[in-house]
Amino acid sequence: MSRSFKAFRIHEIDKQIVARFEQLTLDDLSSGEVVVRVMYSDINYKDALAATGAGKILRKYPLVGGIDLAGVVETSTDARYQPGDHVLVTGCGLSEVHDGGYAEYARLRGDWVIPMPPGLDAFKAMTLGTAGFTAALAIHRMEHNGQTPVRGPIVVTGATGGVGSVAIDMLAGRGYEVIAVTGKVESTDYLKSLGAAQVLLRADIDYGKRPLEAARFGGAIDNVGGETLTWLTRTVDNWGNIASIGLAGGAELKTTVMPFILRGVNILGINSSATLRDLRLVVWNRIATDLKPRHLAAIATRTIGFDELPGAFAAYLQGTVTGRTVVKIG
Repeated sequence: MSRSFKAFRIHEIDKQIVARFEQLTLDDLSSGEVVVRVMYSDINYKDALAATGAGKILRKYPLVGGIDLAGVVETSTDARYQPGDHVLVTGCGLSEVHDGGYAEYARLRGDWVIPMPPGLDAFKAMTLGTAGFTAALAIHRMEHNGQTPVRGPIVVTGATGGVGSVAIDMLAGRGYEVIAVTGKVESTDYLKSLGAAQVLLRADIDYGKRPLEAARFGGAIDNVGGETLTWLTRTVDNWGNIASIGLAGGAELKTTVMPFILRGVNILGINSSATLRDLRLVVWNRIATDLKPRHLAAIATRTIGFDELPGAFAAYLQGTVTGRTVVKIG
């Protein structure tokens, strides 16, 4: 395919990040065995950092932005994929070291490509995207480490974000009592509609100071880090798991060994971008079956056109986004 197509490309020019629409050909893209006609992408906090330069995400320039995509195989030299196959890709170094999903076409390595799970389509897959995959991966790893509903409620921090919203939906569907933590009092009804049994406002939390406070939670999915993650180590009960995902609240963790050696608390680091293919397939199969969200329509709070993409990043940096934004590409 030699014709040109539209792409949102990120440059570093005179030490400044410049992101703009350009016309590219496949020869301009990173190498790969599978060419996909992109139908939908999405916006993650990481995408906003990359496109605005607010965070150091790209490790080479220029690159097409967008860490997620879903679409249809156009051509493939990888025998696992045929033209017309519906597929998705999340993470895997897209918009870090490889051209990403903010383009009408993407060229990808075969090992990154996931066949569209039954019951999902391109739009639903991007309503989930990296956020949904990360939430499912966190739950999968927690349960693999012994987490069950009978061990007590699971607290989800950063609850109105993409990962938090999907995690609440998935956990409630699995029978867990879910406690959502948010700084947005106006989002209480939204969080309860997804399955949260209780909503804690961040301003009302007593974070405590002792190495161990009263045990309140069976486990946690933490999207915040910093003081919030420290608080969770103090308050998760015996043998509970804390899935550590984000650091919007800070990268520093001030704790002692006491939660780990006296209560057996486990911190599970969740790196969804670098997840190996075999585990990706397992988790996406769970997303399509026992972890399938029940409220995707409520979580997909915005669908925007490709041309609207540049104006959508600021809200992520300002922390005002609730749910997920899907981007219609083709």
